[in-house]
Amino acid sequence: MTDTLISLISVFIGILGGLSFGFLFKNYSSGVIGNTIAGVFGSILFIKVFERLGFNPQEIMQSGSANVLLFIINMLVSFFGGAMAVFLSHKLRTKFNK
Repeated sequence: MTDTLISLISVFIGILGGLSFGFLFKNYSSGVIGNTIAGVFGSILFIKVFERLGFNPQEIMQSGSANVLLFIINMLVSFFGGAMAVFLSHKLRTKFNK
């Protein structure tokens, strides 16, 4: 696996997090396109924030083979980031619509 592939998988997992959060909590959903965009940005934001703790693709592939534990943590952070972005976008939308 390469660093780029890990990054693409992370973004895809963030999209799944955003879509699944919108599916489970219909009142927070922004539609498929809105949840997808929020999932992308949430995933990237959370990975960039947690990158300093060693969960970035370069650290995962540092030994030449994938560190499975860091990879799983990276995916969980991406999923959670996508879900949180959908939640926060709903909160912003309701605050601005008042």
